[in-house]
Amino acid sequence: MTSAPAPASAPASAPVPPTAARVRSTGGSPVRDILAVTARPEVINFAGGLPAPELFDREGVAAAFRHVLEESPAQALQYATTEGEPALRSLLAARLTARGLPTDADDLLVTTGSQQALSLLAAALVDPGDTVLVEEPCYLAALQVFGLAGARILAVPGDAEGPDPDALADLVVRERPKLLYTVPTFQNPTGRTVPAARRAALAAVAARHGLWIVEDDPYGELRYDGDRVPWIAAHADARDRTVLLGSFSKVMAPGLRLGWLRAPAELRRACAVAKQAADLHTPTVNQLAAARYLAVNDLDAHVRRVADVYRERRDAMLAGLPDALPEGSVWNRPDGGMFLWVRLPSSYDTTESLARVVRQDVAYVPGAPFYAGAPDRSTLRLCFVTQTPEEIGEGLRRLGKGLGR
Repeated sequence: MTSAPAPASAPASAPVPPTAARVRSTGGSPVRDILAVTARPEVINFAGGLPAPELFDREGVAAAFRHVLEESPAQALQYATTEGEPALRSLLAARLTARGLPTDADDLLVTTGSQQALSLLAAALVDPGDTVLVEEPCYLAALQVFGLAGARILAVPGDAEGPDPDALADLVVRERPKLLYTVPTFQNPTGRTVPAARRAALAAVAARHGLWIVEDDPYGELRYDGDRVPWIAAHADARDRTVLLGSFSKVMAPGLRLGWLRAPAELRRACAVAKQAADLHTPTVNQLAAARYLAVNDLDAHVRRVADVYRERRDAMLAGLPDALPEGSVWNRPDGGMFLWVRLPSSYDTTESLARVVRQDVAYVPGAPFYAGAPDRSTLRLCFVTQTPEEIGEGLRRLGKGLGR
């Protein structure tokens, strides 16, 4: 009896092509990874940069959405122009002008959060291999954006007042970078503010040597002490080479995902082309709701109320740090924003210490990921705005226990 032939084996499945090398080399956000680990409600989380949700003007925002959906639903639910809704850009331009930076609506491009503005600028300005200069330490997501663009990222030496203008000039001459990225007001992660004289000196370097300055200002309205410092963009030396980024995330609500960039015409048009390839336009309904909110509400008064609460929380954290941190620790006192910066004694590695601290149901962000160059591993970032003073006190008690205080 003849046996039936064996069925032919299925051909082996070939692997799919790998993800892009730039994504593999850039990796994810350590801050987001920490937030995922610390999502338990019992954890007092000083790691996130989250505005306090109980301070959102929920009724004012809801009323704005109701109005646009009831009065202009066809417009609110339709496609819009890439540059952004004219009503919103006009109101934003008026706010900037009132703060000392003459601005027309056409000077602005509305973005899906100011984080997208960074991505658009990287697409418009940075070719793989180009050099980008950053602060040290630097906003982590900016390092991700420029790394994803294939940039060579170099840190500008500086001090407690920000990047050093002489060091910047030396780097510009030697390295021929495309841009300097800076958060000069209540910086993330350090909370520091670059003083007016230093800003003028940075603007002069950019003018003298040919350099774009990307001035990111998501926190500038959250001032608790002192007087407002003019934007770098307002200096005559920098007006044709500075891009100013802003956001509603910290003053209205981050869930709206509304930001903007103010840039010279040619660069702004290049960013609009990049945005068309990214998302066509920022959601129309969100833009119209924000415009309605600005038209009928006093945003400045709302920000003052938020700042009063945040000032109290900052002060509560500052009051509790001496008892929570090891002897020899140092920290700053920010005049606004959301963060303060801590340096523990050099024997501490805050990345290694984090697991022990999290076991005490409290969390911070280690400083190392914020460095483009060699990190200071004894540093950490604390966010003081999300918790009440009572929660901050308990969180610092837990932090001290986790650090072996």
